[in-house]
Amino acid sequence: MSVFRQAYCTLIVCFLTFNMGLMFAWPSSTIKLFSSTNTTLNRPMGETELALFGSLASIAALISTPISGFLIDVLGRKKSCILFSLPQPVAWALVSTIPRVDVILTSISISGLGGCLFMIAPNFISEFCQETIRGTMTSGAIIFYGIGLMVSYILGGYLSYQVMNYVCLMISALAVVLIMILKESPTYLMKKGLDEEAAKSIAFYRSTSPKSKIVLQEMDLIRRTLNPKMDDVTPEEENLNPELQTKKKLSVIQFLKKSQSTRRALILVLATYFTTIFQGLVVVQVYSEPVFEEALPSMSANLASILFALTNTIAGFVSAYLLDYLGRRPVFIYSSIASSICCVALGTQIHLQWGPHWLTGVLLYAYCITATIGAGTVPYVIIAELFLPEVKGIMTMLIVQWAWICNFIILFIFNPLNTAIGLGPVFYIFGIFSLLSGVVSFMYLPETKGLTVDVIQTLMVKAKKSEKA
Repeated sequence: MSVFRQAYCTLIVCFLTFNMGLMFAWPSSTIKLFSSTNTTLNRPMGETELALFGSLASIAALISTPISGFLIDVLGRKKSCILFSLPQPVAWALVSTIPRVDVILTSISISGLGGCLFMIAPNFISEFCQETIRGTMTSGAIIFYGIGLMVSYILGGYLSYQVMNYVCLMISALAVVLIMILKESPTYLMKKGLDEEAAKSIAFYRSTSPKSKIVLQEMDLIRRTLNPKMDDVTPEEENLNPELQTKKKLSVIQFLKKSQSTRRALILVLATYFTTIFQGLVVVQVYSEPVFEEALPSMSANLASILFALTNTIAGFVSAYLLDYLGRRPVFIYSSIASSICCVALGTQIHLQWGPHWLTGVLLYAYCITATIGAGTVPYVIIAELFLPEVKGIMTMLIVQWAWICNFIILFIFNPLNTAIGLGPVFYIFGIFSLLSGVVSFMYLPETKGLTVDVIQTLMVKAKKSEKA
């Protein structure tokens, strides 16, 4: 029963990233309409406006992410989810009522303010789910983003422009209402000294009594993670120096200087996000119809996009299962290598046309599957696992901020780059970054499957010491 409750609570949180998928894929189905003379807007969009149409959400997320990194520890996980889910219904309301180019671009920017949910949702989920299902549940945030993309493609292909907008408005409003039924994160409550409320929260998510043994054990585990020993201080040094035993509130900078595991985790995840984003999956997600129109001219671009999103969704569920069955490390390494091979084969096929046309589709979908299983899922899981509660909010904020910068760069340069060198060579570049992802994960990524955060910290330090040796 407790796993079932954690699962449906996870679905509610993931519904927020589902809504992000609806808006992020919206340019794919409307970009041709907005650039044509038969546009529903007051005038056709220009080239620069079209480039901004696909990338403005990333700029807005750059603004909201640092704010959310602060608010997640002030308001809490639940209230932060509510606050940053509000831009979606506001954006859809504007899109539905004012058909102007400037309003559309403004709406995209407003919706992008909810981009920080990719930081908040995995953190929230990882703090109320037990270790045995944490990987699967946390990956749900990105899986439901993929489902949102698929639904957006379907709605864009089979509903009229105005009807789609109203449907998305109702869905986004429903998400705000649903999140209100959840309890706050027990880790956040204990961090604020609200032990009684934390016990009620744990009892809610574990389907038990606040006085039960399970709740007391969980609170003890959270208490230990909230009061870690700095990983460069040995037990002998701590016993000889009583000052080290005194609990001190460290600033983020002081914590970074003191904690080797946190420094190493930050560098590792920044590198991971950089290489995975430049594998190019986000480009295919946002510009799916133009990409499929060029790669598969014999197939309906909308149908190809829907199949792409369906394939991504299935791959996401497969990844969620494999993450808790095989572990994070092997899934990431092997999928990155496979993605690199697919990119090179696809690039040469588009560039040189060495095989039949159907092979282009096979390779493109194979690339999407391998990229989703690894680059599209694993980073969102490890970001919620590698950091201690004291700095998880600010560290996650920095990493997601970096991710949005990378997203904006790759989305903004894709169209000019595609025009300059062609789609085939673009996939060569994606292949290089896919291989680089595999190398980085092989050399530096520890296995975190089923481990508590304090054990993961010791793995990060051991890895650091083994490098020095």
